[in-house]
Order: sequence, then structure tokens, then C-alpha cells
Amino acid sequence: MKTVFSGIQPSGTLTIGNYLGAMKHFPTLQEENNTYFCIVDEHAITVPQDRLELRQNIRSLAALYIACGIDPEKSTLFIQSEVPAHTQLGWILQCVAYIGELERMTQFKDKSFKQGKEGVSAGLLTYPPLMASDILLYGTDVVPVGDDQKQHLELTRNLAQRFNSKYNDIFTIPEISVSQVGARIMSLQDPTKKMSKSDDNEKGFISMLDDEKQIEKKIKSAVTDSEGIVQYDAENKPGISNLLTIYSSFSGESVDAIEQRYKGKGYGDFKGDLAKVVQEAMRPIQERYYALMESDELDEILDHGAEKANQDAMKILRKAKKAVGLGRVKKKR
Repeated sequence: MKTVFSGIQPSGTLTIGNYLGAMKHFPTLQEENNTYFCIVDEHAITVPQDRLELRQNIRSLAALYIACGIDPEKSTLFIQSEVPAHTQLGWILQCVAYIGELERMTQFKDKSFKQGKEGVSAGLLTYPPLMASDILLYGTDVVPVGDDQKQHLELTRNLAQRFNSKYNDIFTIPEISVSQVGARIMSLQDPTKKMSKSDDNEKGFISMLDDEKQIEKKIKSAVTDSEGIVQYDAENKPGISNLLTIYSSFSGESVDAIEQRYKGKGYGDFKGDLAKVVQEAMRPIQERYYALMESDELDEILDHGAEKANQDAMKILRKAKKAVGLGRVKKKR
């Protein structure tokens, strides 16, 4: 049985892109693996956050995990800041990392270019070693990620190998697993960009908590083209191709089968049916979500998850601290 780790930032309600690219597949992962699902709230504060909103987002994300099928009897679901070992190992890995390689991380380069290095936090520079800590603390074998996170996973592997070579062979070198199905859902308004919950244009994404009217409205206003032919052509017809990917990912049908059904029909019929497909998929998730948000069950699950994660993480942390010489040697009596 392999160990799988996945972390998501609580920086706003997730989109159907997050669901189709990752969360939809988590229940299957937990059936065949030892799975850890982490709400990485300490990563979220590398940029300014409203404290009350952040706390609400943490709880909301936990509820969404469970509503999507995470079973706390099969998986460990926990909040990063409730397991101190993450920041402790993160500091050790910062001391193994080099400034040059951290400055080459795409997210840091992009944000420091836009705002200037004086305008970004040191945490934005040094959070990749914390991300490495998240993964390495649990002896992770596989990390499911999107294409945009591959660079960070490569750094995690490099830091683990460097530590093992310099100190002691403690860390498992994780493999990267990039989802091929629904891994890249694009914006409904600009299908050349990935769908993002931070998009300034709210019509560009569908939140997992959007109500049925919002879902219908956003899909019907999605950018397509003037041909009116429901056909997949990512290069020349990115808008309708993106909608076909969404339809296929939710329904389980092939894109070819969907194209055949709408042969001779316009985008209006297709979009109307797609809205229903998305609504039906989100309905049971939203019902479970709202029930959890009003119950004590959610806190009980998170308390149990934090307890187990702390126990598991401390095993690796103790080895890492000993390897680098941290802590005191007690006098023998």
C-alpha cells in the first residue's frame, strides 16, 4: 500500500476545476492507499488574508473534502497549523535549500516581478521547503498534482535527496502523479487561461457552492465561437472544447459520444444540458456540505485527524532533528 499526500490552500471556495482535477478522484485514492489530506492554511498566509475569512475558509474546505467522499475512517484529514512538525521540518529544509533555486520558482518570480521583491513576503520565497515538509513528514510515495505544481514537487524531491545524501537516508523520494482526466479546466470567459477561484471575473469560474441558477447563468454566458458546431478542437475552438471537457468529466461519457449527440444542434441546447449535468453532480455534495457546516461532526473529524497526523509526523521529525544534530544529549546516570 502506497502513501499519498495532497494539500489544498483555504484561499476561497474551490471551483469545479479543482473538483474535476483533484477532489473527484480522492475517494478512489483512499480505497487503495494510505491517504493524507491536508488543509495547508500556513501556506495561505504568504499573502495577506482577512483572519475571520481565513478561518471560515479552513472550515469550509474541510467540509468540502468530506462532502466529496473523503472517509475519515480511511483517510487522515487535518489542518496544517494544528501539526507543528510541518513548520519545524520546514525550517530544517530551508537550511538545506539554496536561495537561487527558491528564487527560480515560477510563482515567486511572477509575483516578485509584478510587485517588486520589496512588496512580497519572505514566506512567499521560502514556502516551497514548507511544502516539501508537508509531503516528506508522512513518508509519501505519491503526490497527485496539476501541471502548475510539478516544479515544486521536483524541488521537494531534490531537497529530500540532498538531505538524505548529506545527513541520513530518512526521507522517501515521492513520485509525481499528474492527473490526465479533467486536470486542466479552463476559464469560461477566457478559455486560454486555467479556471481559477481568484479570477476577477466571477463569470469565468463555477464555484463548488454556486447555486443552480448561478451555474446555469455562468454556463450559458460561457465564451464559445460563431460556428455553432459542438466539436472538440482545442486550438481553433477553445471555448466549446473546454465545455466538452467539463461535460465529459462530469458525465463519464466520451467527448466523441457527446459530439454525436449534439450533431446538428446549436450551442444553446448543449449549454442547457451541460448546466443540468453540473447541477446534478454538485447537488449531493452541497447538501452534505451544508449539513456538516452546521454539525459537531466536522470538528470531531478534524480533532481526530490532527491527533493522528501529529503522531505520524513526529516519527519523521525526530529522525530529521537527530540527523542534523538538533536537541541535547542527556547526561548518562
